Amino acid sequence: MFNRKKIFIVTLLLLLAFSLQSFMVFAGEGYSTLKFGSRGSEVIRLQQALKNKGYFHVNPTGYYGPITERAVINFQIDSKIRIDGIAGPQTQSTLYGRSSTSTATRGATVSRVSSSGDVYWLSRIIHAEAAGEPYRGKVAVGNVVLNRVKSKAFPNTVYSVIFEYYGRIPQFSPVEDGTIYNTPCNECIQAAKDSLNGSRPVGNSTYFFNPSKAAGTWIVRNKSYVTRIGGHVFYQ
Repeated sequence: MFNRKKIFIVTLLLLLAFSLQSFMVFAGEGYSTLKFGSRGSEVIRLQQALKNKGYFHVNPTGYYGPITERAVINFQIDSKIRIDGIAGPQTQSTLYGRSSTSTATRGATVSRVSSSGDVYWLSRIIHAEAAGEPYRGKVAVGNVVLNRVKSKAFPNTVYSVIFEYYGRIPQFSPVEDGTIYNTPCNECIQAAKDSLNGSRPVGNSTYFFNPSKAAGTWIVRNKSYVTRIGGHVFYQ
């Protein structure tokens, strides 16, 4: 009688453990978000999986540095999932062969300016558009992007604003030429943070261009001039 109860309890515990594990995998909780600076065995696993698929071309190190970030971005581009260089649940589930968490992950993109992902993309567009501009000009580019996020005339997330297309033409040329994926300088990262913290050197401007590189005819005809900083002119 005692042995039967013991076997029943052990069997019940095993079933509960298996069910919990299955639920965690389904819910995406079995994945830890990995990003630049992460270290450990999970990073090694990620790097090996990327290497197996042809995206990571050196031996796994266990450190999530620029090579790993670039490999993740390339994998995300090819997989047509959110491109942010961060190995979150959606990226890992796609890489490892599970896709049950993608819906929940996509749902996170509808929020307004709020996360470290905004610094990630904002610093990259600032670097791509204004790496050679004065610091105030860098913050101004971030100011424009955030004004678009807040405007009803544009998408409502930093990522969506940067990757918005008009027909087949991207709103920002770095999206077309690929420089949006370059690693930003420290000054550009700080400029992104300052603009997110409320610095507004160009007020309500939602457009800018460099007159030495583009005519900006539509902007000049349809928008109001605000100011010039370095090589960029700003309009609202």
